Amino acid sequence: MQQKIVITGGPGTGKSTVISNLCENGFECMPEVSREITLNARENGTEQLFLTKPLLFSELLLEGRINQYLEAEKKNENFVFFDRGIPDVHAYMNYISIKYPKSYIFKSNLYRYDYIFLMPPWEEIYITDNERYENFEQALAIHNHLERTYKELNYPIIEVPIGTVAFRTNFILDHINS
Repeated sequence: MQQKIVITGGPGTGKSTVISNLCENGFECMPEVSREITLNARENGTEQLFLTKPLLFSELLLEGRINQYLEAEKKNENFVFFDRGIPDVHAYMNYISIKYPKSYIFKSNLYRYDYIFLMPPWEEIYITDNERYENFEQALAIHNHLERTYKELNYPIIEVPIGTVAFRTNFILDHINS
């Protein structure tokens, strides 16, 4: 039976780096879709879609993450890793205090994952870039919203300790193989 594994956390915590490491080691991985949505919006003249039209951004993100989930189910792999999960969408909406349809929570309960690994804020590696505009204090707040959202959906959360990419990757693999 396929195991669906989410690696989540606030911005700049090393999620995508660990996902890249898992991919390099032959695991099936679903990349973060928000950067693609942000870049597409830029090409169409909107600099920060999440800031200017957060509900539209979130709808596109929810659709993208559900599509990833459904795509993963078609793969003949024991493990599929996701760079963020469906519940991250409404966690971010809670963070910016924007109302969203109840269907977000319904879909988060409909498409369930087997493991949730939460990457804690890590100031020493935190950087901003063209798609990541949050400062470290905002990243802490987002982390708290993510943790709360997954707990409200009755997920056990496994916090990934700070360490090298190899250490963090092995920590995750050890948990899913035990």
